[in-house]
Amino acid sequence: MKKINYCCKNFKNGSKSVYKSLKSKFPDVKQKKKDCLGNCRLCSKQCIVRIGKSEILVAPSAKILYKELKKRIG
Repeated sequence: MKKINYCCKNFKNGSKSVYKSLKSKFPDVKQKKKDCLGNCRLCSKQCIVRIGKSEILVAPSAKILYKELKKRIG
């Protein structure tokens, strides 16, 4: 899997728990925290990550985001 980028401003919506869980369960997956991903409309309402350079993954909750990322990792 490509690198997963997180918006630090989105951590309050629950993506911080996803970051920590994936880091402990899949230490070989590259993850990076960014100040802003440039998708503020989505980011302010839901959990969001960017996979690679362009793919945006959005989920209504951290739990669903975690499940989706886990599926993609394998």
